[in-house]
Amino acid sequence: MTDLEQQVRTWWEKLTAWLRGAPDSAGAHKAKATLQDFRESETGRKAEAALHDLRHGEAGRKAEAALHDLRDGEAGRKAREALRDLRDSDAGRKAREALRDLRNGTTTHEKS
Repeated sequence: MTDLEQQVRTWWEKLTAWLRGAPDSAGAHKAKATLQDFRESETGRKAEAALHDLRHGEAGRKAEAALHDLRDGEAGRKAREALRDLRDSDAGRKAREALRDLRNGTTTHEKS
């Protein structure tokens, strides 16, 4: 396990422990200190720089443009129409009823 993985794992364990405990507990203070230490460490700075490069670099810009094109293009419009048609169809109504029955713990054995 690399140093970064170990630091992230330790930080995550402390964070989840803090979330489960009282916010003013000693564990909370340790988790906050650990998070601050991680942010200020060389590994933390490298991770932050890598995320910044990913978001603002060429790959990030291309991915954002591709998502924008997909969402606003013909494929996105057709997908939204297909979802709307499914939601408004008899099959969509039956699927919602089946999910509601599953959530409520009821079962129906009738066939439509």
